[in-house]
Amino acid sequence: MPLDTDKRWDDARRLLHDDTLKTSDRVVGLLLLHYAQDLGSISRLTTGHVHTDGEQVTLQLGDIPVLLPEPLAALVMNLVATRRASTIINNPAATSWLFPGRRHGHPLTPSYLGGRLKKIGIQPGLARSTALFTLATELPAAILARMLGLHIKVAVAWQHASTGDWMTYAADVGRRNEPNRENS
Repeated sequence: MPLDTDKRWDDARRLLHDDTLKTSDRVVGLLLLHYAQDLGSISRLTTGHVHTDGEQVTLQLGDIPVLLPEPLAALVMNLVATRRASTIINNPAATSWLFPGRRHGHPLTPSYLGGRLKKIGIQPGLARSTALFTLATELPAAILARMLGLHIKVAVAWQHASTGDWMTYAADVGRRNEPNRENS
């Protein structure tokens, strides 16, 4: 059963604005809450997944880069600049992992990231389910899959679970773009 959407938004607001929390925890939580990323995918993100043209920041989660809104974009850029591994080589340039782990050359584990979120009151499984449920009501399965890096069957299953019926999506868009026939 998905989490209460009000809790999801309360958690997101706290992560966006509570600067007493670690930047890495805030980014992990926001990627989970807004983009329904699983902890395994988040842990494998590298600085190569983050792109900026100086004005906009995008994150490559799937085939289509996702434009990050502010203040999330600033948090991600701050994380890129300040991330530190818990090793002797404690230099951001020494690793490309966005969430560098304790072992040199390895990212933090999904279970470690999940534990960090639980410590700040976010239940990763429920939060991701709520995010997927919500996104599946708003986007066609094919777009959801391409943007978030999900398998199409997973996106379709979430779409059906959320009762979003996108089978007629293209037809509806086509009808909206047709010239008004009554005026012809």
